[in-house]
Amino acid sequence: MLVKVNLRDQVRDYLLSQMITGSLQTGKTINLAALSRHLNVSVTPIREALAQLQQAHIIKAVPNRGFIIAELDVKEAEDLYGLVANLEVMAIENTEFTKDDIEQLKKQQEVFEQAPDAVTRIQADLEFHRLLARGYENDLALQILNDLKTRIFFYERAFTNDDSFYNKSDNQHESIIAAIEDDNVPTASLLLKMNWMLILNYIQKKLTE
Repeated sequence: MLVKVNLRDQVRDYLLSQMITGSLQTGKTINLAALSRHLNVSVTPIREALAQLQQAHIIKAVPNRGFIIAELDVKEAEDLYGLVANLEVMAIENTEFTKDDIEQLKKQQEVFEQAPDAVTRIQADLEFHRLLARGYENDLALQILNDLKTRIFFYERAFTNDDSFYNKSDNQHESIIAAIEDDNVPTASLLLKMNWMLILNYIQKKLTE
């Protein structure tokens, strides 16, 4: 049961967690009445949370159906990955990385490499990228990144199950960390953009097969 403080935000976080664990999937309608009963809250904060998620392009409203998690398509993938890549490059170009930051990136890279399954690996990858960007003192940009990556999760869960694909990403992560450690921001930025484009190119191919 949810406490009656910031109900909208709590409902939003609950829905996001359901999406990330796979309980809510693309093409499925979000049942307001069932959700209201399950969370023991009125439909008002649920509608407010859904409106926020719609504004973030994580879900969409469909006439006579309500809110659904949108199906995947090439154009959206291109927009998502291009925007995330540019925002993260902006973030690292405006971040002073400490030794502790670099150590946390290295530890997260180990978590990524040792992930036992696809979903855990995707989550570890997204956490690696969150750590890269978190030093950027622009809360709006970080919130936008968080919203965009929630949508990106659906693309990666659907298409990036190939271990050989992730071996390439492993190498890029390590190179990004090395460039940051050498205080070589231009190289880190280039590698970071290449990392996102590697994933995008793979997903574009899968979506058009």
